[in-house]
Amino acid sequence: MAKISKDDLIGTWQLESWTVGYADREEFTFPFGEEPRGLLLYSADGWMSACVSQRERALLPENVNYRKLPDALKAAAFTSYFHYAGRYAVVEGDVIHYVTQSLNPNFPGTEQLRHAHLDGQTLVLSGKDQVDGISRYHSLVWHRADAAAYNVVIDEG
Repeated sequence: MAKISKDDLIGTWQLESWTVGYADREEFTFPFGEEPRGLLLYSADGWMSACVSQRERALLPENVNYRKLPDALKAAAFTSYFHYAGRYAVVEGDVIHYVTQSLNPNFPGTEQLRHAHLDGQTLVLSGKDQVDGISRYHSLVWHRADAAAYNVVIDEG
């Protein structure tokens, strides 16, 4: 199997699933539900951006400034959405995301190592972390995005 290259990644990817397995048990969890939404963008000049959300998110009141909403409403919006962006590099078939911005204030300055596997138009990124001394194994399945599927007309003229 050939290792993934930067050229293989360039473009936009749509999230199919995000599952987490655990070293201490056989169950899997779905951080943003079994049908999350997400976009992953890789640019030719070395920038990336990734966002993931629950499929159904509670709407915020339209007549109230976001900054004046109760903390509980803002917390619910925060926990149903995840985003980070920065530079990226492909190293021996793996992808390293060098985070410069993130919804999570602890992410900027970190390096997120993702093992990458490409099968046609499907990209699987996997990684490992540790929480409370337990190893967790993340697997995110992405498909190359089809802009026409969004039924959004953009006037480029």
